[in-house]
Amino acid sequence: MADGERFVSAIEALRERGAQRVDPVRFRFIESLAERAARYEGAARRVLDERLAQLLSAHELKLDQVAQPQDNARPPAGTDPLPRSALADLVADLGGRSTQTAPVSTAQAKTKTAAIDSSVELETLPFFRRTWSRLSADQRLAQSQAALPDNAGPLNSHHLVHRSLTLMRELSPGYFDRFVAHVDALLSLQQRK
Repeated sequence: MADGERFVSAIEALRERGAQRVDPVRFRFIESLAERAARYEGAARRVLDERLAQLLSAHELKLDQVAQPQDNARPPAGTDPLPRSALADLVADLGGRSTQTAPVSTAQAKTKTAAIDSSVELETLPFFRRTWSRLSADQRLAQSQAALPDNAGPLNSHHLVHRSLTLMRELSPGYFDRFVAHVDALLSLQQRK
């Protein structure tokens, strides 16, 4: 039997044992890898087959561990012997919450409103910081423009600095804002000495 057929039969055997319920994401990954391996030949196929064999054996071990009860007690009839995944528990919990409509007291409503207000406040704070930073950077650029001499030559240091700042602002406004904020911080440290 060829490797591809061997893997297909092994995957089918795992599916019959309920392996897709133990770790559905890993099982789907194994199926996808088997499909991909079927499209290759040669060295690439050997590498994929080795990886597939490792994943299959690891998944079989995991299925055996889950299938064997820890205390050798049989589960009650009509129950699923395999544990539910965390995602299944979350979906069940969210489904239960959406169908339950409990009355909300006035205190709970005020608490929820305060929480929403504080989150809105926290969301608007970065917006105002960015706006203030941008205004400060624009103000510094205007100050640079005002400090230029009237007859500045092309190699005048003030003219070169202003031109560099203007180009930086055009090419990368975010970087310009951060650069000006950094220079402002350095200037404030120098003034404190």
